[in-house]
Amino acid sequence: MPDVADPPVDDPVPTPRYDRLDALRGFAMVWMTVFHFCFDLSYFRLIHQDFYRDPTWTWQRSAIVSLFLLCAGMGQAVALAQGQSAERFWRRWGQIMGCALLVSLGSWFMFPRSFISFGVLHGMAMMLILVRFGLGRLPRPWLWLLGLIAILLPLVIANPFFDTRTTNWVGLVTRKPLTEDYVPLLPWLGPMLFGCALAQTDVVRAWLRRPLPAGLRPVLRPLALLGQWSLSYYMVHQPILIGALMGAQWLGWF
Repeated sequence: MPDVADPPVDDPVPTPRYDRLDALRGFAMVWMTVFHFCFDLSYFRLIHQDFYRDPTWTWQRSAIVSLFLLCAGMGQAVALAQGQSAERFWRRWGQIMGCALLVSLGSWFMFPRSFISFGVLHGMAMMLILVRFGLGRLPRPWLWLLGLIAILLPLVIANPFFDTRTTNWVGLVTRKPLTEDYVPLLPWLGPMLFGCALAQTDVVRAWLRRPLPAGLRPVLRPLALLGQWSLSYYMVHQPILIGALMGAQWLGWF
């Protein structure tokens, strides 16, 4: 999933990348690709799975999004510690927001009744602003506390006011909206704040700074490279998968 940690280009002071964080993000991208490929197989009726209600798939989806947001939170903590410029932040934020709009448009063509109005990119764009210009600068205990509140609040507070497309981005809904992807501010801000808190700990900070293990480098290095280009990969992987399946169907392979 996308993150503000992108390859450093035309920054006045280049900042080092954390290969371990990139590799973790790359692993999430691979997991997401497998999940989406299975979803596409179900969409083309090549397998029969309920991706909307079967815990095998709903829990995987939650785990993948949580891992993405955890990485994004750690990436923001690293960016703040390295003094990332506002210009670079807004440049990347604009790319994420632009891609979010493209996702909404593309999903509207494919799923007009359940198009994505506030998916993972939309949610991430809002969360990044909150973290960059306020929450990410809080002491670590506050990050843990606010992250826990963000996760628990939707379990105890819900109101029909938040059930519309214009308000469900908050997350305090009484029922899940009809949409192909839904990542509201609550509870999903929680994993991002947890990521910020983790990256502030001495143990995790030291782990991130270490180079990739020599024995696993041939496996982890491609994942790290994939993690560096997570937003680009996120935007092209589904069109490629769906296009390949449509091509195979047109050729009569299934």
